[in-house]
Amino acid sequence: MSRFSRQVLETTQALRDLFPPTPLQRNDHLSARYGADIWLKREDLTPVRSYKLRGAFTAMRKVLAADPEQSQFVCASAGNHAQGVAYACRHFGVRGTVFMPVTTPQQKIDKTRIFGGDTIEIRLTGDYFDQTLAAAQGFCAEAGAHFLSPFDDPDVIEGQASVGVEILEQLECAPDLVVLPVGGGGLASGVTTYLAEAAPETRFRYVEPAGGTSLTAAIAAGEPVTLKKLNSFVDGAAVARIGAEPFARLKGVVADHVLAAPEDRICITMLEMLNVEGIVLEPAGALSVDALPGLVDEIRGKTVVCVTSGGNFDFERLPEVKERAQRFAGLKKYFILRMPQRPGALREFLSMLGPDDDIARFEYLKKSARNFGSVLIGIETKDAENFAVLTRKLDDAAFAFRDITEDEALAEFLI
Repeated sequence: MSRFSRQVLETTQALRDLFPPTPLQRNDHLSARYGADIWLKREDLTPVRSYKLRGAFTAMRKVLAADPEQSQFVCASAGNHAQGVAYACRHFGVRGTVFMPVTTPQQKIDKTRIFGGDTIEIRLTGDYFDQTLAAAQGFCAEAGAHFLSPFDDPDVIEGQASVGVEILEQLECAPDLVVLPVGGGGLASGVTTYLAEAAPETRFRYVEPAGGTSLTAAIAAGEPVTLKKLNSFVDGAAVARIGAEPFARLKGVVADHVLAAPEDRICITMLEMLNVEGIVLEPAGALSVDALPGLVDEIRGKTVVCVTSGGNFDFERLPEVKERAQRFAGLKKYFILRMPQRPGALREFLSMLGPDDDIARFEYLKKSARNFGSVLIGIETKDAENFAVLTRKLDDAAFAFRDITEDEALAEFLI
């Protein structure tokens, strides 16, 4: 057994001071759909509703073992890492300073404060995370505090690897496939490194948000690179540059084994898990489940573990999630319609709608000096094929229109 594996086993035991192993649950719904034995490793059920507590606790425990006088820790995070650090600070009775962007939702600020209690101070600094990170690191240097990285730290990776220990203990056999979400790479690299030794027959697939494929970019370049563009919707995994330490463990991953999950498709998965299974997942927490349709031929008849990495979902985002899901499924579209300014034109348009079509948005800007007015209209339907019928009717009636559903610039501005 390697030194890393021995340390992970020790860390897993130490974690029992904080919480019991998270459940590994067979999911009958997904198993029946894909003809496989599918299990969910419920990291959304830790005390802070994400796996991040494992790494924060482990790194803090090791620092304190080496230097018991270290009494102050710092992190920069707007989400799960902040909550994990806060919880660990309260457990060890040390001071923590959590730097968050000014734009952090109040719900996340409140939860971090609840977990840390009187042991932490929250500082809202910077509009963007890079500014927040710089402020946190500058404070560390001045105060002699220890900076706790969210993923680019061997001790953090070791803590996240405890997920792999629990999977083997709970399943009592090696799974055929483990599906892991990837952001900064701490969880994926830790679990992969441990299971590669403890269960060498197990294979892996990795899932990144399509708007943040930092592992894919690093594999192509042979080293971590910074993405020029990042979609922050999957906030728990939207990382512009994978960590150096995690990539050192993942650099041998075959590029075809890394999957990209479209942000809007993830929303469909989140809603299905909520409505069918009653499981609340944040976007990053749904990544591993969202990858299953692309693996259907590969997993049939196999034992598959999907790590659901987090469930810190703000329900104020639910309308956005539903909107994105409908658009991806083709059940909702937005059009700019050129409406003739004559009596009966609106009635004529409404007559073209089918029984399953519903107007979700309607904005009409009438200009008296023109023969036509512009209409922004959003339509929901029960079958995506209904839009083909509607657009054909619009063409036949010579109504000029433009589908702006997939026009990122216009949709962001108008919708």
